[in-house]
Amino acid sequence: MTKPAPTVQGLGFAFLGFAVFATHDVLIKTLGNSYSIFQIIFFATLFSFVPMTVTMLADRKVDNFLPHHPWLVLLRACLMIAGMSCAFYAFVTLPLAQVYSLLFSFPLIVTVLSVPLLGEVVRGQRWAAVGVGLIGVLVVLRPGATDLTLGHLAALTAASCSALATILVRKIGSKERSAVLILYPMLLAVLVMGMLQPAVYQPTELLHLGMMAMVGLLSVGAQHLVILAYRAAPAAVIAPSQYSQIIWATVFGALFFNERPDMYVAIGAGIIIASGIFVVWRESREDVSPRTPVLKAPNPRMDAGPSPRPKQLGLPEE
Repeated sequence: MTKPAPTVQGLGFAFLGFAVFATHDVLIKTLGNSYSIFQIIFFATLFSFVPMTVTMLADRKVDNFLPHHPWLVLLRACLMIAGMSCAFYAFVTLPLAQVYSLLFSFPLIVTVLSVPLLGEVVRGQRWAAVGVGLIGVLVVLRPGATDLTLGHLAALTAASCSALATILVRKIGSKERSAVLILYPMLLAVLVMGMLQPAVYQPTELLHLGMMAMVGLLSVGAQHLVILAYRAAPAAVIAPSQYSQIIWATVFGALFFNERPDMYVAIGAGIIIASGIFVVWRESREDVSPRTPVLKAPNPRMDAGPSPRPKQLGLPEE
């Protein structure tokens, strides 16, 4: 039997991984009707901690977990926890397709932040793409025509936190072990969310506890699949596949939550997606982007937790 070409194999991993992410988000939205997002994050992180730890312990090159830049590692962990909390809240309070449309502003925010924080050179065409993407966000939000809620703000905040966390990885990644960048956000999430439990905890049914476990396990599985995709195929091919989540959001929203995206969400999402794909395409061209901050962010879903194998970002494994 003929083995599939690496690019086809990579795309298969990517589409499957983002479908798993979408399933993960359906569970969050379902659980959010009964439980605080902080309770969901706490148990999901606890259940994902075991497979993550096994992955790290299997890496014989890791001899310690001491960060070289402790304050920046802590800042990144805080950003990831904030982004996760905001994304979970947005999924609970807004239609799935609308949340994804706003989360897809991630590559545009990375592009803007990469200029002052990474010294990336961004010229006219990519700035134009960022401007067009902003128009798409405004089309989705329609300020003045519809009520803007905390859910909308949370979705944009989640995208911004993920973008900042990505930039931090690009700044400190050459000096930090991947195990450090995995362990500290998880430990901080368990600590912070655990401290919040006395205020938010609701008795958990066994079925719902299993669903919380699945949120954590699906996150780990989806990230493994996406990183396998980046190993198998060029980043410029894989990166646009994240937008397949809008298809799953539309399907799952209709099936499980009776959601029907309106014309403005569809148009705005299309504009945001087109601008994001253009940014990826421009970064992939030689002599255009010296640092390729978007292409070197193989986990666009940092709101779902740390990647199990961040070395695809160019991180050292020793």
